[in-house]
Amino acid sequence: MSEPVAPPQVNPTSPTRRGVLVAGTTALATASLWSATTAGPTPSAYAAETDTGAGGVAGGGPLTPERVLHILEDGNRRWVAGRLQHPHQSVARRQQVAAGQHPLATVFSCIDSRVPPEIVFDRGVGDLFVVRTAAQTNDGLVQGAVEYGVQEALTPLLVVMGHQRCGAVVFAVETLNAGREAPAHLKDVVDALRPAYEAAKGLPGDQVDNTVRAQIRLTVMQLQHDALLEPFERVGRARVIGAYYSLDTGTVDFCL
Repeated sequence: MSEPVAPPQVNPTSPTRRGVLVAGTTALATASLWSATTAGPTPSAYAAETDTGAGGVAGGGPLTPERVLHILEDGNRRWVAGRLQHPHQSVARRQQVAAGQHPLATVFSCIDSRVPPEIVFDRGVGDLFVVRTAAQTNDGLVQGAVEYGVQEALTPLLVVMGHQRCGAVVFAVETLNAGREAPAHLKDVVDALRPAYEAAKGLPGDQVDNTVRAQIRLTVMQLQHDALLEPFERVGRARVIGAYYSLDTGTVDFCL
């Protein structure tokens, strides 16, 4: 595979990294900045894989944010219909990516056991760079893990995915509504979700679902307006989008 293309020089200590959630999402944005569509070699090995099949990535051409989005949408349709192809889950694929990786996308999603991104999007080994925490919340350790991934993940697309009936959001909403103090480090989760809770407060409909959607929107907006990411988005070399996963149907609705 080709060597990673270095991104334009940016200041890693940008003052935009304020607060726990902003810091984490800024690091995630950095992971998606090393776009596969930058000048020079691109991670086009997907066009010549040994186990692509119907669910693989073939056809050549650059892995633009739009193309990656279509790939994820196709995979999710297969998951919903019960027609999984299980691409890139062979011994040959494991051997192929052992020396290096070029993931299609970065997915920042919830830790919930019912929302595994590789299954939801019908992908396999080396396809997704995945960060998972309770309700897409962040702390220093998670941020460090994401920053390590920047060295490897050349992804043109970053998906921030929340989901229906998120247990972490249910806990945060109930705790804040009751005015209670959350125990131990659960307080960190509640504090990180407080902005979404406040944004959803008073809206018609289900308070938990409104808070889930607010958490997605707030995280995406922070990424889209981040000083590190905006130049790449302006030229179409990277894209940040939100997504909402339905536990009932398996459908991912992308918030475009």
